[in-house]
Amino acid sequence: MESPFVTVDLDRTLAHETDACDRDRVVVGVAAEPGDPVEVCDILLTAVPDPPRPWVGCADPQATARELGRIVESRPAASVALVQVLRMGGGLSIPDRLILESLAYSTLQGGTAFRSWLAAAPRRTPRPAETPVRLDRDGDRLSIALDRPWVRNAFDAATRDALCEALQVAVADPSISRVDLHGNGPAFCSGGDLAEFGTSRDPAQAHLVRVHRSPGALLHRCAPRVTAHLHGACVGAGIELAAFAGRVVAAPDTVIRLPEIGMGLIPGAGGTASIPVRVGRERTAYLALSGVELSAGEALHWGLVDEITDMDDVTADSQEAVRS
Repeated sequence: MESPFVTVDLDRTLAHETDACDRDRVVVGVAAEPGDPVEVCDILLTAVPDPPRPWVGCADPQATARELGRIVESRPAASVALVQVLRMGGGLSIPDRLILESLAYSTLQGGTAFRSWLAAAPRRTPRPAETPVRLDRDGDRLSIALDRPWVRNAFDAATRDALCEALQVAVADPSISRVDLHGNGPAFCSGGDLAEFGTSRDPAQAHLVRVHRSPGALLHRCAPRVTAHLHGACVGAGIELAAFAGRVVAAPDTVIRLPEIGMGLIPGAGGTASIPVRVGRERTAYLALSGVELSAGEALHWGLVDEITDMDDVTADSQEAVRS
């Protein structure tokens, strides 16, 4: 069987000579120095530090490519599905990108890789919150806070539904001029609640639920009015949803990561729709496939966040109002 991964040495191969038919493989281009983007490549690696978008700088591009190849070989279905969704998404609207992502995610939920990961994962006891999302309205401002700090605001179904209800307020009321999105406790959001992973036995029904109850779709509708305030862990859904906001500010301790490929999945909270708008599909693919941690400074340089700041007065006031 043909490998699901291919490396193209762009210093030796002209862009027009690369195979444009690799629709079922992950294609990584490597060059000593960044040049014009190569459309057929899913990731572009270069040895130049801080290269321009869409390139990713690394000390040893060939070694990084080999590591990406190892990851793709270990999770071929998820890896190929990821780059296919990202390629196709460029020509779609955000709502349609969310549907495409959900279809791929549901397909992978029924796959062997995810079921194997699930079987090996330790069992976790659900720790729900009576009020997982808290709202405060002050004039034309609305503050929304994820409030399950004991699990670092892990994103469960109840949190998803409550966040949808909160965002529907902003969507329905144009008199709200500003929406601040926070996470109470030590982290903004540590990603999907692993205590719920695998509890849905019907991937097709799960797809319908994801599309019908989509915080990402609602955030997109009111994005120009939304500021997401990041701190601590912003994993999976934590960055996927935040990236929809019109403005993203991050505390210096913010750490961003997309771990889903290791589970045999792709980002499923809207990340293939939101993150490419900010950093491009190539860097999104790199984040998701590598699973690397991105610091606040790196995220700022890439454009995934707009500002690094300590908790400003407005944010502190908003969080205090929510807790009161």
